[in-house]
Amino acid sequence: MEIVDILQILSQGEDSKNQFKKNVVNADSLAAELVAFSNTLGGKFFIGVDDDGEIIGLEQKDIQNFNQLLSNTASQNVRPAINPLTEIFTIDGKRILVVDVPKGNNKPYQDKNGVIWVKNGSDKRRATSREEIQRLFQESGMIHGDVSPVNGITVADLDMAYFKAFFEKRYGKSLEDQEIPLGQLITNLNLGRDGILNVTGALLFSNFPEMYLPAYIVKAAVFPGTNIATEEYIDSRDISGKMSDVFQKTINFMLENVKHVQGEQGVNSVGKPEIPRVVLEELVANALVHRDYFISAPVRVFVFSDRIEIISPGHLPNNLTVENIKAGNSNTRNPVLASFAYQILPYRGFGSGIIRALAQYPDIEFIDDREGNIFKCVILRR
Repeated sequence: MEIVDILQILSQGEDSKNQFKKNVVNADSLAAELVAFSNTLGGKFFIGVDDDGEIIGLEQKDIQNFNQLLSNTASQNVRPAINPLTEIFTIDGKRILVVDVPKGNNKPYQDKNGVIWVKNGSDKRRATSREEIQRLFQESGMIHGDVSPVNGITVADLDMAYFKAFFEKRYGKSLEDQEIPLGQLITNLNLGRDGILNVTGALLFSNFPEMYLPAYIVKAAVFPGTNIATEEYIDSRDISGKMSDVFQKTINFMLENVKHVQGEQGVNSVGKPEIPRVVLEELVANALVHRDYFISAPVRVFVFSDRIEIISPGHLPNNLTVENIKAGNSNTRNPVLASFAYQILPYRGFGSGIIRALAQYPDIEFIDDREGNIFKCVILRR
């Protein structure tokens, strides 16, 4: 880090990744700050700096005391322990200490009292909701939303004809020829446990998953202009059912509400959609497979006069960025669901879907909204 970078940060003020402190002498207070940074995006403390960014400076004894406090707190008051790095800078004859706290890989972190802290703007707050704490576990790879049990949906709710056809297609064997009970088979396939289907089993193979998972549908709407803030809409649907049905109905809804271009085709042809079907298929499949199933919210599809928006609950997982996914990088948020999806949806799981969509239709924007906790695909209409 260069001094010019420090001066720029100090002039801009505190935010979610930069905190100013005159000095720190309390281990509990320091632990809470370290936990909050580790559970969120990481960040830096600037010690020897007033709240308004004015450099106060530290004496050598202050630096020694703080380094000792930091070492003890990071190893004893933060669970699991973390390893922040420190660096001393001298600016206008005054020494400050910059503490770099990396984003944690073993979330959720907590203080010695078991409190889980997260950043909230330039401040911090306790993480209290079950969904928020689950997402922290999810980021560390310890739990996955796609294998959460769905109380109320049992093996008896399976669409047996559909499940039998899938099983034979995937494994090349008849379901009737299996020598183990159906409930045990569902457990072995990681689609449920003790007769209760999990999210993957329910969404892929049950008759009416929306009865117990009403938020995991697609809400679709067509608006006459470019803004959602209108009292009028052209069409609106709640699309539910098994994931294969939701996928097909969503694609059909979009195709029904875009222009079809005649081009060089004959007069009696139906015309080609202004946005290639394969583009819509890749983006909708990604939205259904990679959304965050710890968030009780639907995938939303909005058709405007100038664009189509596909909005998924949950920002990009872990260290993925928009640039990463454009290059073909992937990180599977729902590994069990993804392992079945490639035989049900036009989904391959190689991280190549975004590349294929962009190759067919470059006018697509991706927005990773971490504060709003959504991921948005915006397909511009030419």
